[in-house]
Amino acid sequence: MEALAVRLSQLDSQAGGAIRVVMFYDTLMRRRVDLPALTRASAGLAECVTGIRLHGTGQAIRFGPDGKQVTGPPQPPSTSTPILLDDEEIGTCWLERHDTPRTLDDLLLDRLAIAAAAVVERYGPARTTMADPALVELAISAGTDEAARARALRLLGFAPGLRLHVAAVHTTLPLDQVGTAICPTRPVKAAPLAGVGAILATTLDPTRFPAGVRAGIGTASDPARAWHEARIALRFTTPRRPVTHHDDLGVVALLAHIPEAAARDNPDVTAVATLAPEDLETLDAYCATGSLRRAADLLHLHHSSVARRLDHLGRTLGLDLTTPTGLMRAHLALTTWRLLTTRGSGENAGHRRTQLQGLHPETDETGLSQQAL
Repeated sequence: MEALAVRLSQLDSQAGGAIRVVMFYDTLMRRRVDLPALTRASAGLAECVTGIRLHGTGQAIRFGPDGKQVTGPPQPPSTSTPILLDDEEIGTCWLERHDTPRTLDDLLLDRLAIAAAAVVERYGPARTTMADPALVELAISAGTDEAARARALRLLGFAPGLRLHVAAVHTTLPLDQVGTAICPTRPVKAAPLAGVGAILATTLDPTRFPAGVRAGIGTASDPARAWHEARIALRFTTPRRPVTHHDDLGVVALLAHIPEAAARDNPDVTAVATLAPEDLETLDAYCATGSLRRAADLLHLHHSSVARRLDHLGRTLGLDLTTPTGLMRAHLALTTWRLLTTRGSGENAGHRRTQLQGLHPETDETGLSQQAL
């Protein structure tokens, strides 16, 4: 390679320089340098301040051409490029050149990004959020034996015996963005499973779910049970309550286990199913607040208008919504009707056969196939 670089430099100085840049980073990768050493060496080669930032930590590593670490806020980059690992952007690297950009700056940054991704994959501290769906499914499936589950979790980067939070999500956003948003500093893995996003994390902040995301959270000590809880909690989410923790459902979670035929035949549920969209919105606001005036505030209506709507709703449902019993029946009927409408549109978490272990759909303790809910 060195002989080739010399011959190319005699014919074309730019080609020879490019070969030398490639050789430079090949040498660094063979030496298994860490990120600070990689940044320091790159700054010397570029002859300007060079920086690396990983999204997982948010901290910038910057060195000057003199080999000293640079502190203070980064200057506007003259050139930058993303760091990709398994097609996921995990960070960025850049040059802070104050003079005219050089011909080989883009090549230098490309090689720096490749080397940085290799370092991260080898040492951390950040790893990709997206994971192999088959591996995630194996880790949270009820049909997996404990040895296979432990191996899957270990391959995903979770220490043995570590309690996990499991989230089931509906989102149009990339799952890695959701995962890093709710768990920015701890290990987190995500994968799509038959229309539902599965996120595994050592800890998560429910308040950090991006707008528009629906999420159910399970925290049972057994990952399979936590996933089951998360899928149930997801079915209880609403526009007003987009994130639902299974532990917060309490006895209401039992509604998810009512046979579909029995739920559809219930007169209260049947009556709710006939309501117009604006009546459903009014009933939802009233059930959520238990107060006519607070419901009016939530709906941005005058309380007299809400009172008229509730009177109409009471006659339609055959309930006195001003009594605790009537309000409770309306709330349960509305919730049950929502569960019926979500059945088959999102809770199919999938239990497909994987190459990691020959698994077949099992029936869990609810009597439902794992291909449903």
